[in-house]
Amino acid sequence: MDRSSTVMAPPRPEESPAGGLRATLHRLSSAQKGAAGAPAYSRFVNRRLGRLFAALAFHAGLTPNAVTALSATCTAAGIALVATTSPSVPMGLAVAACLVLGYALDAADGQLARLRGGGSPAGEWLDHMVDAAKASGLHVGVAIGLYRFADVDAVVLLVPLGYAVVDAVTYFATMLNEALRAQHGVATRAAPTAGPVGIGRSLMTLPTDYGLLACAFVLFGWTWLFVPLYVVLFLAAAGFLLLASVKWFREMDRLPR
Repeated sequence: MDRSSTVMAPPRPEESPAGGLRATLHRLSSAQKGAAGAPAYSRFVNRRLGRLFAALAFHAGLTPNAVTALSATCTAAGIALVATTSPSVPMGLAVAACLVLGYALDAADGQLARLRGGGSPAGEWLDHMVDAAKASGLHVGVAIGLYRFADVDAVVLLVPLGYAVVDAVTYFATMLNEALRAQHGVATRAAPTAGPVGIGRSLMTLPTDYGLLACAFVLFGWTWLFVPLYVVLFLAAAGFLLLASVKWFREMDRLPR
């Protein structure tokens, strides 16, 4: 979900990359999107991983849509493992690896698009569709996996279902907010935010970070540890949506009519 209309001055897609991998990484690092208040994992870890994968994909001649497809494949593999495989330590590590890799590739497709001269509307549409499916699909997979393989109380199964709703609504609201701001001529949240305020916000919103949730699946083999952590992350995400919705409504109400 990292595509942007921000354009560097890259070579045309048909030209061969110049300067090597290190030079490409440098060019990417000097042309990052804003949104400095993004959750800490996404900002400090995933964006850097995405930059590396974008550079590798650029030198391999891959298109942004191909990277999006790789991201979707990795994430789908992780979700399938959760839903179809009995929890174990190796299984939890494999799930976390698939989700983390899928998330890093999700950051790479947009960076690759900017490196190649800017993305297309179709590519951005594909990217957001994959993100929307991921937002809810992971929690549906958790509900299925816990129901099939874990000895948990029935009420616990309501948590992933609620989490799926919360993540879907949060994702939709985030996209809608940006669309309405742009439609009414107001700066979007992609503008850079520097300084300690941006860092503080990144740390405060860490419990809502998809990257942190992906890493939490390392514990999926120990259900008695994973479930309480998963519940805490769900409550954090739900609380964030509740508070943010009030703020977002007020911001939308102040948009030029």
